[in-house]
Amino acid sequence: MNTTRKIRKVVIAGGGTAGWMAAAALAKLLGKNLDIRLVESETIGTVGVGEATIPTLHLFHQLLGIDEREMMAATNATFKLGIAFENWKETGQDYIHSFGAAGKDCWACNFSHFWVRGRELGIAHDIGDYTREHLAARMGRYAVSPRSERTHAYHFDASLYAKYLRTLAEKYGVVRIEGKIDQVQLDHHSGYIQSLRLENGETLEGDLFIDCTGFRGLLIDQALHTGFDDWGHWLPCDRAVAVQTGKSENPVPYTRSIARESGWQWRIPLQSRTGNGLVYCSHYMDEEQATKLLLKNVEGEPLNAPRVIPFRTGTRRLHWNKNCIAIGLSSGFIEPLESTSIHLIQRSIVRLLTLFPSDGIVQTDVDEYNQLIREETENVRDFVILHYKLTDRIDSEFWRHCRGMAIPESLTRRMEVFAQSGRVYQNGTELFGESSWLQVMLGQGLMPKRYHPIVDMMSEHELTNFLAGIRRQVRDTVESWPNHMEFIEHYCRSKTALV
Repeated sequence: MNTTRKIRKVVIAGGGTAGWMAAAALAKLLGKNLDIRLVESETIGTVGVGEATIPTLHLFHQLLGIDEREMMAATNATFKLGIAFENWKETGQDYIHSFGAAGKDCWACNFSHFWVRGRELGIAHDIGDYTREHLAARMGRYAVSPRSERTHAYHFDASLYAKYLRTLAEKYGVVRIEGKIDQVQLDHHSGYIQSLRLENGETLEGDLFIDCTGFRGLLIDQALHTGFDDWGHWLPCDRAVAVQTGKSENPVPYTRSIARESGWQWRIPLQSRTGNGLVYCSHYMDEEQATKLLLKNVEGEPLNAPRVIPFRTGTRRLHWNKNCIAIGLSSGFIEPLESTSIHLIQRSIVRLLTLFPSDGIVQTDVDEYNQLIREETENVRDFVILHYKLTDRIDSEFWRHCRGMAIPESLTRRMEVFAQSGRVYQNGTELFGESSWLQVMLGQGLMPKRYHPIVDMMSEHELTNFLAGIRRQVRDTVESWPNHMEFIEHYCRSKTALV
């Protein structure tokens, strides 16, 4: 196969969230020049439990011209302002990693340095009192307006979200093909993928193939043998058991992440139901124990049978290999703790759009794509590892293992910089900014020894007024917002929600 041939036929293997996000974006933004086909089978289930997102999804929706109210109503969505981490530092101790910025920064340092000095003087309140989204999450309030900053995310039904995107993709010309892939046929000279043969005998030829086949990695792994870097020594959980329960009486505008003996439990409120799951390590807990523990700690009656999902944490050594790009679970998996899976799908798609090989695949573009995706994935990996490593829990073998495990040097550096100086080290453009690292490190008990000397330019009286003014402004704003669910009733009520 000539690797410099123009890319005109794009074949997407697999649907689900990843497949239909890719299809919708390519069709909307590049579709006039492409023949895009997506093959999936109704008999092959998707993981479909990724019900929580982060605010970066707004960029993707903006690119596609998606109306927020319409999307939320179609997917039974609620607002998400952050994640509450319960029992992570120690049993009985909780904190919230909220979206939005804390306080007001200055040219030399961020707000946390002023807060650290205020804490030493006994004049600072909880760090969350200086962040609108943090206080709103605790008070159960939220509202958006056309001019408001988009610092919220969503809880939604992932299967309905994929369905919503499918409608959009087909509107822009994507052709869906029902069928199971039987064989991936390679070009004998180049090793590139030439076509996909389906069980019914149909053959789908393409110039570029996108692998959205989930953990199987049917193209990127089974056909191209790309290789995989396992991160299980840093991220020990390798199973999840999920179940849906009835609608919560008062859905909160945040995800609950509740640390358990050998893992953690999520609780995600939608308009129509609640998503629940237990992420655990099979070395310390078996499937029966995990299922019993989850069912013991859900609210409401289960709507379906619990489903166990094995997974392997890590990443493909190449996300773009030859004429195949892995997006979603086929490219690797960190774990669902900080709701990053859909974000990483989005970033892969946006990178592909910016480097799209219209005139043929060029190795420098492939290398750049792989480097950028690898760096971003490793940054997310380190942020998730931080939650496990930075704990005082010694009540179970699992938590003792997490506390004592070796961690990547990149994460060690971040923790040491913050502990010594209060600065949050940032490696270029990253998903999680200073506010996110700050909230998790403080929430897990890492307190900096020093603050920036510019803070001492303020007298104690001036600092008191500075902190009080921000806190008052945050409270006044949040108190002007309506109850979270009352606003949803007005803004984006789902026609199928049980209200």
